[in-house]
Parts: sequence; structure tokens; C-alpha cells
Amino acid sequence: MSYKLLGVQIDEQNTAKLVKSLQDLLKKDDSIVSFGYAFNVASELGPSAAFVADRVEDAVVQADEVDGKMLQFEGGLSITALVVNGIFRVTDTFKKAAPLNAEQAVKFATYFLNRRSVQSAKGAHLLIEALKTLGAAEKIAPICIQLIGNGQLQSDNHVLNVKVVDLLGKSLTPAPQNIYGKILLKKDNTVLAEKVQFVPKSSDKTVYAAQLSNYKPTRGIYLAEINADNIYTQTLQFKVLGRIKVHSLEVGVAESDASSAVKKQSVTYPQTLPHTLKADTTQKLLLKSVLIDEGTTKVISVHQAFVRLTNTDTKEEIIFVAEQDSNKAYKFDMDVGSHGADFDYKSGEYELYLIIGDASISNSFQWHVANVQLKFSHEYETRKKQAIRSMLPEIEHLFRPPEKRPPRFVSDVFTGLCLTPLVLLFIFWVKLGINVSNFSFAPCTIGFHAGFGGILALFVVFWFNLNMFQTLRLLIPIAIFTFLCGNRVLRGIHAQRITK
Repeated sequence: MSYKLLGVQIDEQNTAKLVKSLQDLLKKDDSIVSFGYAFNVASELGPSAAFVADRVEDAVVQADEVDGKMLQFEGGLSITALVVNGIFRVTDTFKKAAPLNAEQAVKFATYFLNRRSVQSAKGAHLLIEALKTLGAAEKIAPICIQLIGNGQLQSDNHVLNVKVVDLLGKSLTPAPQNIYGKILLKKDNTVLAEKVQFVPKSSDKTVYAAQLSNYKPTRGIYLAEINADNIYTQTLQFKVLGRIKVHSLEVGVAESDASSAVKKQSVTYPQTLPHTLKADTTQKLLLKSVLIDEGTTKVISVHQAFVRLTNTDTKEEIIFVAEQDSNKAYKFDMDVGSHGADFDYKSGEYELYLIIGDASISNSFQWHVANVQLKFSHEYETRKKQAIRSMLPEIEHLFRPPEKRPPRFVSDVFTGLCLTPLVLLFIFWVKLGINVSNFSFAPCTIGFHAGFGGILALFVVFWFNLNMFQTLRLLIPIAIFTFLCGNRVLRGIHAQRITK
């Protein structure tokens, strides 16, 4: 390849040698990496290397399938790109049949597109080169059909827009003539529409739009099976958003024992109840609301329905879940007395909000319904404040008293017993005599005795002042010095005995 880029011609004799070497190498090593390089090299060597094109099928069968959607070769992006580029290059050079079928091309393209977040310059080059190679393949080149935007259709605009491009996001040449789609409701696969035509936009030839308003899609998740020229098929998922409406809402206060009738008051969205409700520990707070679909006027359920109470002074808040009853009405029933601990027994004015949210509606809302004056029992409040303000008992740490020391007499006797071996040593030395005739004033001999004496002195200091760790830090260098000197002394004594 370097010769080719530099414009240097390779003579026939060297070409024949290269072909022979290529043949020998493939016999020794038929791994997928060897195939990848062989395909790329053979495409530059001319007709004498045509035998390599016969090994394309042997390479393709080594591809690994991932989740039934992707094909790749062992070694990742670099090896897969090397082989895919090589098989298309070598089959094109020697006029062989297409190395892949349409399904395999789609699976390889899916793998490459799945790796489009590659960070290195080399990886980006290999990725783009492989996508260009697959995109240029005649008859089997995959195309991309993708949704434009977030895949959500507003309730007042049921136009599904898709983009039809090649693997690099460019317009197709020639452009598809007929693009149709089949629309199904995902939850039960019921068909909403058959053969919905996608019309190209004049401003952008890669964008195609389908008008779904005539089919009156309801709120939900849909699948679109899009077919281009009866060759390419892609299934896309999109969502049709709806709008909800508060059909009715009632709020009120009732006695906890249900001895009297509940006085409920209606509130119209998005207004707030003009006067403040009042509830104490003997009462309960009630809220009931019915939500309907704005387009169909049917009662609906939503993913999230909450009631939030926010203290107007401290801004502290507590949130409750509004449950749906058998008639699909959302209800909130809070006994003030039993929920006092949730509010920390803080009496005062609270703002009552209704919060409605759903992934398939476009007008989720937070509605300030009313203000509520909550009054909790004074006994609870007083007890709470006293518990907080009262002084806690002082915590005193007790340490274990020291062990009783033995009498002075016992300590002196024990010390004397410990010194007995040293006293006996001096007595035996006086009685038996000390042989100092062999003592030499060599440096190693003096060093050994000095080191040994230093160890004994260190033990004495340890007895009176040092701890174990300080003693070990001082003992290690003295012991090493004493050991080395003692080793030299013993070697000297041994040498003297041998010479005698």
C-alpha cells in the first residue's frame, strides 16, 4: 500500500514472491486476522492473488452473532472493520459474487452503528471506512429509517416524521419511491392503519411524513412497521400524547367517626377554593377528583396522582398518594389525628395541591386546590416541645480502675530472683576463671563485645524508661551489627583451629 501511495511500481518477479508468501502464510495460519490482512493485500497484487477471494466464505462463517441482531468478528471493531473492508475489496477486485447477503449486511451495520461512540482517531477512521464500504454495496446496502425528534406526537398534531438515509446519514441515491407504514397499538398489537403512505418533504428529501389524524389515534404507545420499496423494513416505536381534563373535584372536612354528613365543596380547575378549610384532630380531610381524556371524554387513569400539603410559614411539605376507587375516581382521605406525627404536630395553615403526571399526557399539572387550617392536639405539641427542650442526663464514662499492685517486699524479692542468674555468672567466673588469652583486639572482636554489651544496656533502659516499640527500633540496628561482627569472630576462631 505504501508503494502504491508513493507511485512505485512492483515488478512481476516481486509480485510472484509476495503471492507465494501469501499462499504459504494462509496454509500455516487461517485465523480471522490473517484472512483480514490477506484480503486487503490480495486486492493489490493483481490476478495472481485471485485464489484468496475463494476464502471469503471461510472468513464470513467465523462471525459471531450477538442477540440475533449483530454480527462481529473476534477482536472487536478493528478486526471486524478490517475483515469487512477486505472481503468487499477482494470480491470487487476479482469480480466475485457479493460476500454477504442483505440480512448479514444489516447485522454488520447494526454492530458498527452500535460502536459509534468510539473515542480514538483510529477507531473513528475504521468505523467510517466500514460504514462507507457497506453503504456502497449494491443491492444489499442497508438504509436507516429513524424517527425525527423524541418520538412523541402531540394531541393536536398527529404527523409522524421519519428520516430515510444511508449509514452515514446522507440521502439515498436513488431515493426510495414508495414508503408505506403499518401502525399497531403496542399493548395488544391491534392494527390502527394499513399502508399509511409517507410523503417526502419538499424542503428536505430525506424526511418523509405520514398524517395519522384521519385514523384518530388515542393516547398510548404505537409501533410503525415501515417498508421502503418492498425491500427495506424497519420497526419504530412512537408515542401519541393525550390531554387530560379535570371533570370534577370535591374537597371537604368530615368528622372522623362519620357521625355527620360530609360537607364537600366543588372547585373548578385551575381555581383555588376562596375560603380556608379548618380541620382538627377529631376530623378528616377529604378530596375526590375525576380525570377524563380531553379527546374522548372517557375517565382515565394516570401513572402519578399525589396530594401535597405545604406549610405556608416553614415551607415544609408532606406528600400523600391519591388512590383510585372502583369508579376510577382519585380519592384522598386523611385522618388529622392519626397523621399528626407526619406533620410533627405543627398546627398552622397548609396549602393543598393536586399533582397529576403521566408519560403519555402533554399537560401534566400541579394545582393549588385550597388552603387548610390544621390544628393538632395541644397535648401532643406540649409533650413534643418538652421532649426536645428537656436536658438529657450527662453521660459519664467509667474507666476500669487500675489493678492493685503487690507489696513492696514481693516486688523486691522478684527483682532479686531475676538478678540471680547474673550474680551466679560472676561467681562462676571468679571460681572457674576467665580465659582471656584468646582475646584479640581486632575491630570485629571489639565490635561484637561492644554490640553485645549495647544489647544488655538497651534491656536495662527498656526496664526503666522505653516501651516495646521504641526498644525494637533501637534493637534492630544493634543486633544486625552484633551479628555481623560475631560472624567474623567465629570465622577467625575457626581459621585459627584449622591452622593449629
